[in-house]
Amino acid sequence: MLYSSEQIHVEAHRLYGLLACVSKARESKWTLADCEQIAPYTLEINRIKKEKNAVILAHSYTTPDLVYGVADFRGDSFQLAQQARQTQADVIVFAGVWFMAETAKILNPSKKVVIPAGRAGCTLADSMTAQDVQNLRAQYPGVPALCYINSSAEVKAQCDACVTSGNVFDIAQKMPGNRLIFVPDLLMAQNIEIELKRRGSTKEIIACGGSCCVHDKYRPEDVEKLRADHPGIIVLAHPECAPEVCRLCDYVGSTKGMADYVACSSAKQFGLLTELGLVNRLEAEHPDKTFIWPFGVCSYMKKNNLLNTLQALVSPRPDQLVEVEEELSLAAKKSIEKMFELSK
Repeated sequence: MLYSSEQIHVEAHRLYGLLACVSKARESKWTLADCEQIAPYTLEINRIKKEKNAVILAHSYTTPDLVYGVADFRGDSFQLAQQARQTQADVIVFAGVWFMAETAKILNPSKKVVIPAGRAGCTLADSMTAQDVQNLRAQYPGVPALCYINSSAEVKAQCDACVTSGNVFDIAQKMPGNRLIFVPDLLMAQNIEIELKRRGSTKEIIACGGSCCVHDKYRPEDVEKLRADHPGIIVLAHPECAPEVCRLCDYVGSTKGMADYVACSSAKQFGLLTELGLVNRLEAEHPDKTFIWPFGVCSYMKKNNLLNTLQALVSPRPDQLVEVEEELSLAAKKSIEKMFELSK
């Protein structure tokens, strides 16, 4: 990476303009010196990206240097699935976790899809197998099955439709019958049933699976402490949190939903019960607002960094190359496309 001091200087100032308000640690923000250190890598990644006609999709939970330094698109699972579906690039670099990159490959079977973090897992996706879904469907014959996008291709292939946290309530309401199988998020399943009841539906949710290793840690006392320490604060939570937490918050929604809420709100102080990456994004995009974050880091998402993104672009390791067997891909794609259809 042979870049002149002038090129590095210009790139560092570009990065600093984006990251100056972003927390690097609890007590510090990104500095110009920090940006000078990463500038050669962002310059090289952006150069090679153009050379290879590659697009970089970065989930909001990845680090700010990826999100603002090299990503072409940033967002939540649904937004990035939409971008993967529409891209004209030859190579998709997915800075996220495995199920996300797998979804991008299912939507683009002829394209090269790589994930810098390799087979980075997800406690939700890893909590459910295809056999688990088959057993559940055998136990409840004829009951439609939804799977959260945080699931493997094998699980998606066994379900009628896929959902994200941004469209789950609407799609669940649209599904026929008075019972619905939902996997693999047990806490979100409880929130679905509560929300459908609020909408006048008596649909029973039959759930199986696990929970998010970030959002399942929040407790009602975390909300109470935010309100006690910061009078007038607006508290936002993700529907992967427990219902007893969600009911105490001012807004419950997807990563995109929370970002949209902050953008439209006249409030100046927000408590965020979600992953640090979204906090960093909101700090960057709303420097006039204050964000209080109790805790919550996804170690899987943070496995993506500038070094392995560069390496995956230049010479991906076998574990960074995403492949999905054709028959499985076609079956999983049906549930993903059904999501897009039901989201209209």
